[in-house]
Amino acid sequence: MSFRTGPSVFKDRAKVSFDYLPEKLPHREGQLQRMFSIFRPVGDSGLAANAFLYGSVGTGKTHTAKRFCEDFRVYANKQGRGLDHVHVNCRQKMGDDAVLLHILKHFDARFPDRGFSIPEKIDSLRKWLEKQQVHLVIILDEVDVLLKKSGSELVYTFSRFGEEMGKGNVSMILISQRWEAIDRLDAASMSTFRRTNAVEFPKYSKEELEDILRTRVDLALHPGTLDRDIVDLIADVASEYGDARYAIDLLERAGALADEEFAGEITPENVRGAKASVTQSDLHERLAETDRPQKLVLLGIARRIRRKTYITTGEAEDAYGLVCEEFREKRRAHTQFWKYLQDLDAMGLIDAKKSGEGVVGKTTMISLPGIPAKLLSDNIEAMLKRRRSIQ
Repeated sequence: MSFRTGPSVFKDRAKVSFDYLPEKLPHREGQLQRMFSIFRPVGDSGLAANAFLYGSVGTGKTHTAKRFCEDFRVYANKQGRGLDHVHVNCRQKMGDDAVLLHILKHFDARFPDRGFSIPEKIDSLRKWLEKQQVHLVIILDEVDVLLKKSGSELVYTFSRFGEEMGKGNVSMILISQRWEAIDRLDAASMSTFRRTNAVEFPKYSKEELEDILRTRVDLALHPGTLDRDIVDLIADVASEYGDARYAIDLLERAGALADEEFAGEITPENVRGAKASVTQSDLHERLAETDRPQKLVLLGIARRIRRKTYITTGEAEDAYGLVCEEFREKRRAHTQFWKYLQDLDAMGLIDAKKSGEGVVGKTTMISLPGIPAKLLSDNIEAMLKRRRSIQ
């Protein structure tokens, strides 16, 4: 087959991928400087330091943490200290064992997947750091997932590395969408993450998103393929959430749609098409991580919560029962249902937290973090019906 080709709007599409780490991060200079203030003792004296980064999706937490570590390594090296860092997405590497294995493979790609207990993995990491005389900064991204699944024992262990020598050789950067995630630490771990070590990442304004987009446009697109008013349109769409990741995803997808049409430039219609595509794509990826019983629970929640901010676990369980009847599935017992809720909470598809006194007693309240209920239910219904038709 011969493929039809035409000029692309992209000169370097990698510059609009999520993995690309820019040399400069517009409107995050303050956060970078604050992190330097927290971590300066690592470079100057070899002391351990820890920081907690929090803010909504797409506010630059991950990129800022990575950029900081790259730049701080240069500073530490000038002080005569070796420094390395490893980034762990706790949603992808769920549980203490998976997190430790990812860190060890950062240093030794051949480290075996099986055969070592958690204490043995910790001991291997300790020996490696002592042998190499390097200070390691561990970035635990979406740390809520780890804390919900495994508790804070691993965070506590990392905070005590090298303690017997009077100096730590491990520092941590914890990243979460919510300030409340820090409350999941036990008292011993909490002492290493004081409020003064927290760095807030506010949502980007429309003007800030425009600056970020212009930077990426210059890096990724050929001149003349994108009018200034298109940048304004993308920033306007993304400013509803203050989300730079969403804005950059829109830019990349709009460019891809323009290439599919061999248009040679990005149009407003490409942006509108990108908006529909990006939203659906992200949701599909997240739902693909769930099994059928979890989808049934999530569908019940999405249907019941449509006109509410929160629902109780009792309301969620009733809605789950109705969904099971509709799809002719066996309804699981309360204990199993509760486990499904915990799994969905850990995956970030729902937010489950204890209510305060005087709200509805001491029950657990459930909300949807940033996902429209109708969009969620429509997608789950389509997936469940597709599966049933295949069977």
